[in-house]
This record gives sequence, structure tokens and C-alpha cells, in this order.
Amino acid sequence: MSYTALYRKFRPDCFEDVKGQEHIVTTLKNQIKSERVGHAYLFCGTRGTGKTTVAKIFARAVNCEHPVDGSPCRECALCKAIAAGVSMNVIEIDAASNNGVDNIREIVDEVSYSPTEGKYKVYIIDEVHMLSIGAFNALLKTLEEPPSYVIFILATTESHKIPITILSRCQRYDFRRVAIDTITDRLRELMTIEQITVEDKALRYIAKTADGSFRDALSLLDQCIAFHFGQELTYDKVLDVLGAVDTGVFGRLFGDVLDQNVLGCIALLEEIVMQGRELTQFVTDFTWYLRNLLLVRTSDAIEEIIDVSSENLLRLKEEAQKVQPEAIMRYIRIFSELSGQIKYASQKRILIEIALIKLCRPSMEADSASLSERVRVIEDKLEKGVQTAPVFGEEAGNAQRRIPETAVSKERMPLPKAIPEDIKRIVERWHTIIGDTSMPMKQYLKEARLSLGGDNRLMIVVTDGLASDYFLKQEGHKELLEQIISGHAGKEVEVTIQSIQGEQSFEQNYVDLSQIIHMEIEME
Repeated sequence: MSYTALYRKFRPDCFEDVKGQEHIVTTLKNQIKSERVGHAYLFCGTRGTGKTTVAKIFARAVNCEHPVDGSPCRECALCKAIAAGVSMNVIEIDAASNNGVDNIREIVDEVSYSPTEGKYKVYIIDEVHMLSIGAFNALLKTLEEPPSYVIFILATTESHKIPITILSRCQRYDFRRVAIDTITDRLRELMTIEQITVEDKALRYIAKTADGSFRDALSLLDQCIAFHFGQELTYDKVLDVLGAVDTGVFGRLFGDVLDQNVLGCIALLEEIVMQGRELTQFVTDFTWYLRNLLLVRTSDAIEEIIDVSSENLLRLKEEAQKVQPEAIMRYIRIFSELSGQIKYASQKRILIEIALIKLCRPSMEADSASLSERVRVIEDKLEKGVQTAPVFGEEAGNAQRRIPETAVSKERMPLPKAIPEDIKRIVERWHTIIGDTSMPMKQYLKEARLSLGGDNRLMIVVTDGLASDYFLKQEGHKELLEQIISGHAGKEVEVTIQSIQGEQSFEQNYVDLSQIIHMEIEME
């Protein structure tokens, strides 16, 4: 006899066996017991949550000769015929491959014939959102006023694609993602029946990976059992089969990121690749790990929300104290963007390496979260008494990590003894000032940097080319800018326009007023 997959072998055949959808099961059973059965139902929800299974049980229950508390008895001739798929009373249609007008017209024609046995003819249309607009229109009138002996059950994973005219004619039931605990308990019951030994930790990981889908959980479990047939299924074996990464690896990776150890991160990624781990799953799992860190860092009594063991929770709490929430949010943003890019990328590893370098080198980004991270790194270095030096000539295998060159250059630059108050106000209101200008001045000022010139004048540093020509060679633009700035400062202000070749030239030769004043505000 051929082998039957677990998800088919253990498909529920009565309402009592359906787990995680009690709000739907109770309603349908009460309708059957009170004989208040509707004529059209819409079952919505993600894959593997029981939509088609509940539809089949419902079809048997409404036709059952001796229903038990609203559930089919499973013993009468009709129950057995429907379960075997040979009853003419239950018609299953796959809308993905039968989505035309002609397919629906055949259904409309068949509706006029009453059932040869039992009370109801039940039409189960799976993936109904795949029907064409014409097919929906052909179904509309029949769905609104079908014969008394016809029930339509529409199942879909994408209810937003169904016309509102169809939605308004159906009783809608939303199937929830099944909780990890519920899936784990059910898998444990089934493994007892199958007489297979599986670690609870392994079952829980499979349940988490299934993402709320019973069918996915059983398929993954089936795969793991087949690979390690005849052996105890442990957590480590499940990780091997599914290509997942142990949570301890994420702790090591997070430590390398905090230490700005690019070589360590790349080496760890190489280790993961050589073990044959799935890179897309690795990105998802590490993003989830960062999410847990953020929750631990920002909330108390988080044990009920984070689904990890007590040992891992203790380790998460220790690791979360090493970094500010803003930095973790920056890490999550970078890896969330990576998740959207990596799915269809041909060079997944390179994209991950770029993301890891971004995590380790906040100087590559100019947002406020990256700036805070750069300040944190400098403070850590100073607290540890690490000597800062330029990174030029550093050997490839050197494990010593240094402060980025841009930060070193700023430390070597002499800071102004005092910044005039009116200049401070201008820098603080700089974004507002830019908003009062028009194009192309607005674009050039967005890319400009603020520093101090001679006689403590405000210096606006622009890139050499179109921006410098606009202010220095074309008449009236510099004077107009001075008028706008003077209006905000409440006094006459003269500015100096300076052009540079690139970003590195500014870092080495000028003091960035916006960063200095921002840091002063943070300290206050």
C-alpha cells in the first residue's frame, strides 16, 4: 500500500478534531443544530488553516442522517460516500484552473437539479479569487437566490480580490493563523499515534517555521522524519533538514556587529553557507532575533510574548543591554529591506554581506540612527582607552578594530572655541530654511554641509560643479539666500560659500556644525 502524507492521513473528519478555529466551528455547529444553515459562505485565511477541511466537514454534517451535536456521525452511508469523494451531493471546484465564464455557467445549469440523496447539494469553490470578472458576474444571481437545497462555500487566501457584490451575499468567516502552542500540542499527539520519538524543542521549532499553518507543519515534520527515518528526531536534526541556523549563531553575529568586526561577520556567513543553510531563511530568522532583542530592551515581563526557552531569554536580556533601542531599530530596518530584495535575487550572499557591512559601518549612512551608533562606538572606544589611528596600511588579517577614518579625522580637526548663538539658531532651523527656498536652490542646499568660516561667519560648503556655479558664478543667488537666512535669524547675516571636490575632502578639512550642535542638544 502506498504511503499517505501526514497532512492527508490526519486531516480532521469532524468538527471536534479542528484545532485553532473554535470561533468558526462553534458557529457552524450551532447553525446545523438549530437548522439555520445559510446558502452562501466565504472562508478566508492563509494557507493550511483548515478552510477546505471545514468546508468538507460542513458538507457532510448538513447531509448526515444522524448528526451528533452538529458534527457528522461518520457512520451513515452519506457520510462515508462524501468522505470517499464519490457523492454527487458535494462538488469541489478549483477556481485556479476553472475560472472562466463557461465553467460557472455549467454550475448555474446544474443547480436546477435537486440532490438524488440527502438534503443539500454543496458547491465548494477553492481559490475563488482566481475567477474572472465575467465568471463572478455569471455566479452573482445564483449566489444571491439559489434553490433551497444548494449551499455555496467559497474559499480564498486573498479576500481583497473578490468583488464587493460577492462579499455582500456571503457569510464571511476569517480563519486565524494557528498558535504555535496549538500546533505543537497537535504534532505531539500525532507522533504518539505514529510511535515516533521527537524532541519537544524540535516540534516547537517546526510549529514556529510553519507560520500558523497546520498543513505546512505536518509537511515539514514528514520531511524531517523521512530524512532521519528510524531515529529519534532531535532539534539539531530538524535544523539540518530545514537548512535553519541555531539561535546561538545569531548571538555570535550580533556580538561581531557591535564590535564592528566585518571580518568576523563575513567569516560567520561563510560558515553558514558551507553548512548548506538556506540564506533567505537566515535573513528572516535574524530579523526575528533582532525583533526579540528590541522587545526585551524596551519592555518588561516579556516572557509571554517572546517564544523562546528560559535559557535563550536570559541570553537575550544580556545581549539587549549592550545596545540602545535606536540601534536595534536601525538593524531591523536594514534587514527588513534586505528581506524584500533577497527573495528574487541571484546573488543572495553578496546582498547579505552588504547588509552586514552596513550594520558594522554606520558611517556609510547619514540618518540619525546611524549617527547615534557612530557616537556609541566612539564612546565605547574612549571608555576602553583604545588608541585611535588612521586605518591606512592595515593588514588584511588584523583583528584589531579601530574607529572609522571619518571619526578620526574629526578628532584631529580643531573645534571652534565658541559657536555664535545666531549661527546655532540658523543650524537648528536649517531644514525650515531649506523649505522656504525653491528649486534648484532647495536641492543644492539639501546636499550642502554647514561649517564656520573666517570671522565666525556661517560657511555653506557645496559640491564643485553645478551647485558651486549656481551660488558663486551666477549673480543674485547668494544674496537671495542671505536674505532668507536673515529673515529667520532676525538680523543681517553674511554667509561664505565654499566648494569642495567630495565628501572625504569635507570630513578632513571642515568641522560639521550640524553634528556638533546636534550632540550638544542631546547632552542637554
